[in-house]
Amino acid sequence: MKKILVTGKNGQVGWELQRSLAPLGQVIALDAEDMDLSDVDAIRRKVREIAPHIIVNPAAHTAVDKAESEPDLAMAINGTAAGVLAEEAKKLDALLIHYSTDYVFNGSKTSPYVESDTPDPQSVYGKTKLAGEQAIQAVGGKHLILRTSWVYGVHGGNFVKTILRLAKERSELRIVADQYGAPTWARLLAESTAKVIENYSEDKSGVYHLTSSGRTNWHEFAEEIVRLARQYDDTLKDKPLVIHPIATHEYPVPAKRPANSSLSTEKLHKTFGLELPQWERDLAECVRQIYA
Repeated sequence: MKKILVTGKNGQVGWELQRSLAPLGQVIALDAEDMDLSDVDAIRRKVREIAPHIIVNPAAHTAVDKAESEPDLAMAINGTAAGVLAEEAKKLDALLIHYSTDYVFNGSKTSPYVESDTPDPQSVYGKTKLAGEQAIQAVGGKHLILRTSWVYGVHGGNFVKTILRLAKERSELRIVADQYGAPTWARLLAESTAKVIENYSEDKSGVYHLTSSGRTNWHEFAEEIVRLARQYDDTLKDKPLVIHPIATHEYPVPAKRPANSSLSTEKLHKTFGLELPQWERDLAECVRQIYA
């Protein structure tokens, strides 16, 4: 039976991966206490102890604004650790699957980004995630780098849960309306990861974009979350709530966000045959499960 090492077991994607990957082998899921990704020696020691056939690495320093004030820690977890995992995977002839982000691009392109577009990250988070991609590619072992965007889920903290909480607490919300992308359910990432593992061969190593289909902005996303929640939540059912669209400059934050986070998933579709659902469909199911 194949041993599958999963990092970040308590994160949104790590939590979903434990279920999605279970049919493929023995899943060994770790959190930061089991393997500190800011400690190179700890990573090497743990990977050698487990000797997995597949390493799946959703763990990351994902606090985008906080990363601006702790760049060294962000680089250790997002950049250096990815390279170390790649080195250890190569020694074991194991496949490494690593998740990256729309933040590796500057967001100025008007059409969806393709994998061959030149990265130009504008934030510490984006720069450290790009460093991780480059470290994995430099090692040159068996790998899949899956770039995604706007991840949310039933488990863990995310935009969907924040909006649900704020909608109950306030009568007005101000949400950015000039940043575009595809909200992506953590479960879609996990289930798609299982499918690409099943269809992987060495000639398919490389970078792929993996997001839901379609495109929206944060304001429209928030409106749809509340619209869906009103079906299940009595406190929201008839509550007056105004969600104001605002410009990025009206909501200053430490880290710069890309205005366009749209990622083309054509390469993933052609290589692995994956059909990715519209973001609205997955969001509806996720909200239903949050209230189930």
